[in-house]
Amino acid sequence: MLITELNLALPAWLRQQLSTPPASLPDTEQRMAWVLQLARQNIRAGTGGPFAAAVFDAEGQLIAAGVNLVLSSGLSCAHAEMVALSLAERQLQHFDLSGRQLQLVSSAEPCVMCLGAVHWAGVSELVYAACDEDVRAIGFDEGYKPQDWAAALRGHGMRVVPGVLREEGRAVLSEYRTHGGAIYNAGMEAP
Repeated sequence: MLITELNLALPAWLRQQLSTPPASLPDTEQRMAWVLQLARQNIRAGTGGPFAAAVFDAEGQLIAAGVNLVLSSGLSCAHAEMVALSLAERQLQHFDLSGRQLQLVSSAEPCVMCLGAVHWAGVSELVYAACDEDVRAIGFDEGYKPQDWAAALRGHGMRVVPGVLREEGRAVLSEYRTHGGAIYNAGMEAP
């Protein structure tokens, strides 16, 4: 029989943490620090890769959070941004997040798959810590992205803010590598 259902669940430690979500985080750096802590916890709990993301409204209220679930779910699409955006869409009961002034905060620059999801989800702002070269430096293959991808998003009215707490984001990646975290999709070549 073919599989006909797909379910993803956040790790128990994160579900517990979200049972009392953080108070409003009005500052982008506070939001990023919170997301980076989720990425660290994901590593330490052994529940996934070194990535986390969250969607916040304009006042800094958390809408949804996600961590990388690729290894625990066995699904290549279970990246932190994909999980956070999907949960935000469920929370707001609509696949289109545009017009709501929502910010996606990610521990790292989106890979090619997540970049597409960011565009299609319709968030108004993307903020990330570690850059593409930081993620590739520990062995991950982020796929082929045009060099002007951020300009293209800006052309669609999305604000892109790179490198917020970048050193802290790089430290999370380094911790993952030091602890022998699995590098999946490594070695795929760009066209």
